[in-house]
Amino acid sequence: TMENKIEIHWYPGHMTKTRRLMEKNLKIVDLVVELIDARIPQSSRNPEIETLVGTKPRIVLINKADSADDKVTQQWIAMYRRNGVVAIATDCKSGKGLKALESATREALAHKLLQWEAKGMGGRSIRLMIVGVPNVGKSSFINRMAGARRTKVEDRAGVTRGKQWVTLASGMELLDMPGVLWPKFEDPLVGERLAFTGAVKDAILDIEHMAVRLLEVIKDDYAKYISARYKVTIEEVISLESYELLELIARGRGMLMAGGVINTERAAIMLMDEFRAGLLGRISLEKPPVIEKTVENPEPVEGSDVEIVAPTEVETAQETIQDITQDTTTEEV
Repeated sequence: TMENKIEIHWYPGHMTKTRRLMEKNLKIVDLVVELIDARIPQSSRNPEIETLVGTKPRIVLINKADSADDKVTQQWIAMYRRNGVVAIATDCKSGKGLKALESATREALAHKLLQWEAKGMGGRSIRLMIVGVPNVGKSSFINRMAGARRTKVEDRAGVTRGKQWVTLASGMELLDMPGVLWPKFEDPLVGERLAFTGAVKDAILDIEHMAVRLLEVIKDDYAKYISARYKVTIEEVISLESYELLELIARGRGMLMAGGVINTERAAIMLMDEFRAGLLGRISLEKPPVIEKTVENPEPVEGSDVEIVAPTEVETAQETIQDITQDTTTEEV
């Protein structure tokens, strides 16, 4: 039931400021690179992105792909392709998939590059803007792409002071947006999924409740991973209530207190740590929506009930949230 889901109340005060910054800086870049988390591709993005980016070319990097179920990631890539958006599975820590970004960028900007050539501006650097909610791996992406060339350039014409331009190894220039692009927290499921991946600080959450909810969410699709990791049977994973399953996992790991009392809190911390570290296996928490079988699409595509918000429907409560931190700027580190 919805009552049992993790509730997160977060007031994205910077969103208005970030929106203004993005709109201003979109004019001076050629393409937007949007980073999302492969385990939660829908919850780890701001639904206003389409509206903010408008007609500017956009490439989506489905990052942390090594931690997600590859079959599900391919479904997301196919969904983006059907919507005319190039999506690439990447892992910024290892650098996997990032080589494809340069060729995809040149392909997306092919018409513009020809125009530059015709105007004698063939040597002009391609300018990219990187956007993403906190904890999707922006810093790893920038460090991996820039390598030893990472530099900070200020006072560039048409650029507000304090923006960080990074020259990439390919010669392209990357603008790291200083504002924070919050995800959409109106949906309780979004907050819960962000909590599972560690994007929300555990200090403000009940860790046992979170671990029980995680087991609830993953045990149907990934029972074999839970069984293999914690030496419980697949039947136990599927049939037990999630709290009982957590107790069984704790007992199996010898997490007992005085008098043989099971230490479920310790088991919960261990479970969340191991899930986030990828020790349970490659797990995706969101699938794209099911696409019905049609003449154009004779093969139905698997998926779940994740709602994909169309750009025209993006009317979020963030518009009305008081900008409680108007005078400060937060940069993701």
